[in-house]
Amino acid sequence: MNAIAVPQHPPTRLDELKQWVEDVARLTRPDAIHWCDGSDAENAALIANMQADGTLIKLNEKTHPDSWLHRSHPDDVARVEHLTFVCTRHADDAGPNNHWMAPDEGHAQMDALFDGCMRGRTMYVIPYCMGPIDSPLSRCGVEITDSPYVVANMRIMTRMGAAALARIEREGLAGGAFVKGLHSIGELDPNRRFIMHFPEELTIKSYGSGYGGNALLGKKCHALRIASYQARSEGWLAEHMLILGVENPQGETHYIAAAFPSACGKTNLAMLIPPEGYRRDGWKVTTIGDDICWMRPGADGRLYAINPEAGFFGVAPGTSSKSNPNALATIQNNTIFTNVGLTADGQPWWEGLDGGVPAYDWRGHEYDSSAPASSRGPAAHPNARFTVSAKQCPSYSPMAEHPQGVPISAIVFGGRRASLVPLVFEARDWTHGVLVGAAMGSETTAAATGAVGVMRRDPMAMKPFCGYNFADYFAHWLSFGDVAGLPKIFHVNWFRKGDDGKFLWPGFGDNLRVIEWMIARVKGDAGAQDTPIGALPHAHDLNLDGVDLGDEARAKLFGFDEAGWREEFAGIGEFLDEYGPRMPAALKAEQARILAELGG
Repeated sequence: MNAIAVPQHPPTRLDELKQWVEDVARLTRPDAIHWCDGSDAENAALIANMQADGTLIKLNEKTHPDSWLHRSHPDDVARVEHLTFVCTRHADDAGPNNHWMAPDEGHAQMDALFDGCMRGRTMYVIPYCMGPIDSPLSRCGVEITDSPYVVANMRIMTRMGAAALARIEREGLAGGAFVKGLHSIGELDPNRRFIMHFPEELTIKSYGSGYGGNALLGKKCHALRIASYQARSEGWLAEHMLILGVENPQGETHYIAAAFPSACGKTNLAMLIPPEGYRRDGWKVTTIGDDICWMRPGADGRLYAINPEAGFFGVAPGTSSKSNPNALATIQNNTIFTNVGLTADGQPWWEGLDGGVPAYDWRGHEYDSSAPASSRGPAAHPNARFTVSAKQCPSYSPMAEHPQGVPISAIVFGGRRASLVPLVFEARDWTHGVLVGAAMGSETTAAATGAVGVMRRDPMAMKPFCGYNFADYFAHWLSFGDVAGLPKIFHVNWFRKGDDGKFLWPGFGDNLRVIEWMIARVKGDAGAQDTPIGALPHAHDLNLDGVDLGDEARAKLFGFDEAGWREEFAGIGEFLDEYGPRMPAALKAEQARILAELGG
């Protein structure tokens, strides 16, 4: 690429990094090497080159200034869990929740793919920091890639460039480690596509995909799969959770971390706008993060959390002025859209968006909105995305940059369950809460390849992301049980349906009514009914002013189906047994205790 000068010598004094980059260059044989500094000039040159070669399409400058559309290969539109491996010396350390490969075999397979793959391309070296640059909770990495699209996205999603390199050098010279990530788009051949993680080596190798979750290695690969392994070794938690702040009319702010599977409303909840009556009374919601949460016990015993990301990689379809006005406001400028539709005047479009008519679909084909829906399909891919800086969000909290993180008052688990699971319940204690998270089930969505709408167990929403054996992961969670000041644990289900197949709970901003009850429970100010599965609110324990709930809705949202839960807990026991003798006895005992209370 001619617009960016290629340095003759590596701009680093860290021998380990210098040697690794040289080794990768010898393997991949790029035409040029570019060390990314994260500057505005560098980004402008990258964008200009991608516009020139068609990688990025400039959107309407009047309606969406400094924004771009990227169309990925039609076979490269989501995470590929069946091609994602965890490579540990012993298969049991990866666990049945992961696809395992021996490290030597994994390296050999990947290096054969990487051999000469960057000929004719520039190799980009991306130093990045996950979390505030000066936070002791943050961790750093370097991604090497041949994709300028990845560079542009990593600049938004991480603290990328010179400051990150300075921290990597400082920590490296003191004996610290950084995560090494090697990525190439390869030929974008689905049959030559693999994502390999080597947690014991803090290494990632990804080949054959340009999709975010497979190619932006700071995201799921580092921030969850590798970081979960780091967290267990170092005594903290790396979780697939949003973080939001809730300020009540008395001026108290409580921070909540919540785990939901992809495309189940994390971003909507993280950017929640209170109902009108709540806004009038002085309630405020602020956003720390929408996807990933790193937590560590503080000196006072409370869990303190940072969002390791600097941006949002959100699902576009369904984002509207009703579902998430804050997200819609966030992405009006300086945004990269991926696989959305396009209007005739160059505006991004997706299903659920207010107004506009798509002229082209996500593949770039002309789109006839008047044709029958069955014949034309969606204009935007169901997993179409936007990448944007978190600081553009109207609800963004400056506390997202606080180096010590924010104290967590409550941890919330939830998924898509059309039946059985009530609107909200509270775990009895930490051990019960870990079981609630471990047993969490949800219907699959378009964020991953495979069938949509199938109920599967997704513990802590970490099934695709935990970098080691789930049994050991649950044991790590349980190890925090003696820490003073732990947050209360809750489970929510915004997706309960009635007999007519429609959702019973209005969701969106009204979810604050549930959060208000949680905060009151944390403070000891709210009522509940005790059941074997936990403490459920009565309908009158929530502020339902202005919410029209019929008899069926009240019965199912706040009800307890003992027979149904007896069957559910029998299934939970079978799930825990899948992990064999490594499954913590305390978790199995908790499941057995509750099943006995249910008469099982």
